[in-house]
Amino acid sequence: MPGFGRFAPSPSGDLHLGNLRTALLAWLFARSTGRGFLIRLEDLDRVKAGAAERQLADLAAIGLDWDDPVVRQSERLPLYEDAIARLTAAGRTYECFCTRKEIQQAVTAPHGPLGAYPGTCRDLTENERAQRRATGRPAALRLRADITELEITDELLGSYRGAIDDLVLRRGDGSPAYNLAVVVDDAAQGIDQVVRGDDLLPSTPRQVYLATLLGLPIPQYAHVPLVLNTEGQRLAKRDGAVTLHDRIALGESPAQVRGVLAASLGYPNATTTSQLLTGFRPDTLPKEPWRLDPDGLLQPWSGP
Repeated sequence: MPGFGRFAPSPSGDLHLGNLRTALLAWLFARSTGRGFLIRLEDLDRVKAGAAERQLADLAAIGLDWDDPVVRQSERLPLYEDAIARLTAAGRTYECFCTRKEIQQAVTAPHGPLGAYPGTCRDLTENERAQRRATGRPAALRLRADITELEITDELLGSYRGAIDDLVLRRGDGSPAYNLAVVVDDAAQGIDQVVRGDDLLPSTPRQVYLATLLGLPIPQYAHVPLVLNTEGQRLAKRDGAVTLHDRIALGESPAQVRGVLAASLGYPNATTTSQLLTGFRPDTLPKEPWRLDPDGLLQPWSGP
């Protein structure tokens, strides 16, 4: 039986139109396959007061619904610690005392993927670890990986082979790292379909590998093209009136904004979410990013 799809924003500010477009796609993928649809607030990093409530209001305003409850990662810390304890008991973790600057300046490990953590702290002796702890430098906890690459299959993009390194499981400040939290949460919530922006594709082999080590099921993945500004860069709030609140202030309705998002997906005549869902076919979705000019939003821009 189908499980759930999900949309998992970070409540650090208002959603822009690229976020809303991805949320709409995640909803369409889930509902068109008979799945439930969940919202998870990934609030382990920056959180802006009131942002979560505004994000949920914006999603509802463009016609999305979801299954209760809405969960927050900050309320699920014991789940992440349990996963870390299991990996540690299996000899799969080690302390890392490297700063970000040291990692950036280090040479990639021999035979490892470009940009991979070079393993500086991987084989420290207990005495060497004690010396580093004595300096007061906080230690992150890393996964001890035994492969350097993994191939995954994406529903839209096909086969993708990505790098695996000793990824961080718990950061130096004690908080769970993104790759661990998302893997644990997806499994715990019964999420078997993950639709998200293709900027997260390189993280997927790491997450699949980690799920395998934890004995967790692997979701189906579909990475969708991002929304870009007129310069061909990833859309950001600095690009102008790109949030739903901005568009409403200009006199546009949430339904009009949803219509523009639908048109960008190849459904210019869908005026409701029901119509959009009825005609939705993933194989017809655009393969290229959507370039958007906020000054002419009601007429989606299709520049070079």
